[in-house]
This record gives sequence, structure tokens and C-alpha cells, in this order.
Amino acid sequence: MDLFSGLALGLQVAITGQALLFCLVGVSVGMFIGVLPGIGPLAAVAMTLPITYHLEPMSALIMLAGIFYGAQYGGSTASILLNLPGTSTTAVTALDGYPMAQQGRAGVALFITTLTSFFGGCFAIVLVMSFAPALGQMALKFSSAEYFSIMLLGLVAAATMSLGSPLKGLLSVVIGLLLSTIGMDPTSGHVRYSFGVLELQDGLNLVAIAMGLFGVAEILKNAGKPRDLEPQKVRMRELMPTRQDLKECWKPTIRGSVVGSFVGILPGAGPTLAAFLAYALEKRVSHQPDKFGRGAIEGISAPEAANNASTQAAFIPTLALGIPGDAGMAVLLGAMMIHGITPRPEFFTTNADLFWGLVVSFWIGNLMLLVLNIPLIGFWVRILRVPQRLLFPAILFFICIGVYSVNNSAFDVMTVIFFGIAGYLMNAYGYPTAPLLMGFILGPMLEQHFRRALLFSRGDIMTFVERPISGAFLLVTLLLVLSLALPPLLKAWRRNAPLED
Repeated sequence: MDLFSGLALGLQVAITGQALLFCLVGVSVGMFIGVLPGIGPLAAVAMTLPITYHLEPMSALIMLAGIFYGAQYGGSTASILLNLPGTSTTAVTALDGYPMAQQGRAGVALFITTLTSFFGGCFAIVLVMSFAPALGQMALKFSSAEYFSIMLLGLVAAATMSLGSPLKGLLSVVIGLLLSTIGMDPTSGHVRYSFGVLELQDGLNLVAIAMGLFGVAEILKNAGKPRDLEPQKVRMRELMPTRQDLKECWKPTIRGSVVGSFVGILPGAGPTLAAFLAYALEKRVSHQPDKFGRGAIEGISAPEAANNASTQAAFIPTLALGIPGDAGMAVLLGAMMIHGITPRPEFFTTNADLFWGLVVSFWIGNLMLLVLNIPLIGFWVRILRVPQRLLFPAILFFICIGVYSVNNSAFDVMTVIFFGIAGYLMNAYGYPTAPLLMGFILGPMLEQHFRRALLFSRGDIMTFVERPISGAFLLVTLLLVLSLALPPLLKAWRRNAPLED
């Protein structure tokens, strides 16, 4: 199916009353949760995942995707007005956004972030339409050995590219893989690691883990932080940027979109890395690097375009290979599996209406966000005045109700509480939670393809190395691991080496 035929099919699917309604609901909820400091897009998707159980797959995915990229739009509001980034992604925006607000240019900063976010998202959508089907066609040549190797590469990349210690990231991945083995063995039917607990025989609940790690943990982390700052009032007449502002931001926006799209395609990189790289690039190419951190327009346009482009571009490996680009895509991948949809190379032919309908919904959702964001900036500012003592208990209440409604199980509620405390402790000690979730979601598929590859090769482990594509993926994985291990070893060797006379 060519590009124009695909778009025509996508328009038939996405331009319906039901699809438009759920797209509007998704982006509105995403904007609302994104504006609130300390929640973030991952928590937003995790908290709303149970609602989609009773929806059709197309409506559910459109809504969840809208929540995810809508939360990226809204996250910059608290960063600019209060210097309270809700996520690490919007922390880069606060570096120059908050100084602009202090200079009385908060409206301009919010307007620029809206425009650049829209451009970055649209730029990446074009790449999704162009490259995801082509990548899927190439992946049709993959066997189980190649799938195992690329999943292993994705998990190692997720660990090494996450913020903080790469070794702690690898440990988080291993914990996620171990958690994925709990329950019934899909091959033999034996129950593994249930320890006599009846509820564990079917394995741990993905929704409960995601809501605990990213919903409850984020609330626990931010509950003890006082928020006594008052957001500035923003008037409509203060939103319009000057011609000089537009002249200074269009090149950084393009560069940020390119950087974000490239990073988004990489497994495990995510929008945070994209935003930091785009900011660093702009500071490097700028003729006045000293103005960064003092209200530079380039300092908000480049990272905002990058993080939204990265969010949309992450759909390429997720839909084409079933390899999530980041933790948010991992949750969406889990949602697809819950609805009986497994992203794979055949996805673009067997589920062409779903793919192209989702792509067209991206365009519609980004247009809705553009319309919602600018006229309703005053409304989003008022949301920031909601006291935390009212907000956080209400969110916890809806988390517990949502996870209980999935299986009507009190055990799932206890699972949410357990992983919420575990996620809080992991954040406190510098262990990233996103690699754990990716390990948990990809663990069953990793095990399945490992077993299948050994079955086809009659137990020959060398099949993973002898096949060229699989061997190349394993080589890149090995280089990533060596890049972590060699520097500390060389440093220790130099410290302990005997001095020459």
C-alpha cells in the first residue's frame, strides 16, 4: 500500500465521530495531567490504561497515544511558570523558560513551546508514515534469532541510555526480566515462582506494575515537596512573539526536530535524552552561548521540538518491530497486547486500517493540541493552583479504583502499593524504573524467541552469532556493555599499576 492510499484509508478510520471524540478526550486528559507538576506522561498513560479495557482497540490506542503526546505538550507549563518540571524531559525547558517568565515574557515562552512542539510532532509523524512500513518490510526477513538479538539490544540500550548509572539501569532490566518469569510457563504449563500464591499463577498484572512504578511512586516522591509558589498570570495579548523571536527560533526548531526524531527511533533513548542533546547542540552552535540559562528563546524551542519529535518517532520501532522506543511506548505496547494486537512486521498489512488510522489521529491530535493549548493557557494556569493536599489523594483513589476494576482483585491493589513503594525507593537510590518495565514487557517475547531459535537450530547456541543480522545486533550489544565496563577497569588498572623507575 502506497503512502496516499494509506492516508486515504487512515482518514476513513480516524475521521469518525467515535475516533475524534476519543482523540479529543486523550489529548485533553494528557494536557491536564501534563500541566500538573510531578505526574508526567508515563503516570498519565498508566493511570488511564484500565479505562480502555472496555473500548475497541482503535479507540483505545488513539486515546492512549493522545494522552501520551498530550502530556508532553502540557509538561512545559509548570516548568516555565513555576520552575517545577513535572518530568526530566521538561527540566531542560525550565532552564530558559523560567528566566523568560521572570522577565515578564511567560506568554511568549508558552506560545513558542506550543508552536515548536507542534512542528516537532508533525516532523516525526512524516517519518512514521515514511519509514515504519519500510522497516516492517525489512524486518520480514527476521527469524527468531534476529528478534531475540534486537530485543536484547533494546533492553541494554534502555539501561545504558537512561539517566543515572548504567549499571543500575542494567540491574533494573534484569529485575524486570525476572518478574516476567512469574506465572505459568507458556511452553510446559508449569507454574514458576508463585510461592504458593494463587494470584501469581497467571503472572503479575502489567497495569498494576505500571501504575505503581509511575503513578504512586511519582506521587510519593512529590508529596513531601512544598509548592508554595504562585504561577504568574498570563494575558492573551502577551502571547504573541516578536518577529525577532520567530527569527531566532525557527532554525533551532528544525535542528531539535531532527535530533528528536533520530533519538526517538533508537530503542531505549526516549524524549529526555533528545531534549538534553538538542539543548547541548544549540549551545554549541550558538554565537552567544552565554545567553543560555538567562532566557534564550533557542533554549526552549529546540528541546521542546526534540522531545515531541522523539515521542512520535518512538512509534517507528514499536509498530515495526515490537521494540518500544522508551517506557511510554512499552506501556502502549502492553496495551496493544491486552487488546490482542501484537506489533510485528506483518502489522502494516494485516492491521493496515489500525496503523494508518493511528497515524492520521496523530495529525488530528496535534492540531487539537494547538487549538486547545493557546486559547486555554489561562485555564491551564489555574489548574496549577490546585492544592496538593487535594490533588494527590484524589489521584491515589482513582488509581486504586482503576486497577481494581481490571480483574476485581484486591491483590492487584496490593501490587500497586508494593510497586509504588518499590518505585519510590528505586528513585531515591538512583535506580531507573523505566528499564524495569521494559524488561517486564519484553521478557516473555525474549524468552519465546530464544527458545524458538534454539528449537530451529536443534540446540545450537551459535545460531545467534552465525546469522549475519543477529550477529551484528549482538556485536553492538557487546560494544555497549564494553563501553560501560572498560573505563572503570582501565581507571582501576592505572591507579594500581606500579610506577616505573
